[in-house]
Amino acid sequence: MMNSNQNELTFWDHLDLLRGTIIRCLAAVLVCSVATFCLKDWLFALLFAPSSNDFVIYRLLGTAPFDIRFINTELASQFMVHIEVSLLAGFVLASPYILIEIYRFIAPGLYENEQRHSVGITVFAVLLFITGVVLTYFIIFPFAFRFLATYQVNNLVVNQISLKSYISTLLILSLMMGLLFEMPVFALVLSRLGLISATVLRHYRRHAIVVLVVLSAIITPTGDAFTLLLVSLPLYLLYEFSIMIIKK
Repeated sequence: MMNSNQNELTFWDHLDLLRGTIIRCLAAVLVCSVATFCLKDWLFALLFAPSSNDFVIYRLLGTAPFDIRFINTELASQFMVHIEVSLLAGFVLASPYILIEIYRFIAPGLYENEQRHSVGITVFAVLLFITGVVLTYFIIFPFAFRFLATYQVNNLVVNQISLKSYISTLLILSLMMGLLFEMPVFALVLSRLGLISATVLRHYRRHAIVVLVVLSAIITPTGDAFTLLLVSLPLYLLYEFSIMIIKK
């Protein structure tokens, strides 16, 4: 049964509720961003961990040691990177709260059975986003970074990675993978609306693979084939997972 109070709200009431939701979401991002900005040493130790020989994935695989040097060539670059990283980290930390606020906004307009399903879907979406970010941080980015940072066309050419290049690659890749990992959620919602089915997804599997490769190329800042493969493979597996959950 739909909440009766929803029918009593006017357009302006809905607008006020939406404004309140947006303000609370922005406030959450701001608070989290300020907190991460103040924790600069901890934040950047976390970000630079994949560039160290002691990073967990390198130790587990027993990879050969490597030495990477970072440089900064712009006067205000380090400060601006600190701000950008803090804002993005604040958004990531606040994302579960943002999803809860979005759910609270739309829930009164849903039927009871839809509310039950939407809670599960919201939790599922948060877990998938976190999984995409974690997979990127521990697997995709370290392998891509180590391969590209140590690759040389000649011993005369020494790699010195710019701060902005390293940070932007890590953050953009993590954020985009987190969003693309929501693919099963979108598939589940569209199937509930009767717009797609497992049969349709299987029929267009080849087309989907091409689209996923193109998306991987777009979100891969480095543009190399190795990173493209690392990004494309989990997205294809998510496509197959989407077919599985729709069938159920």
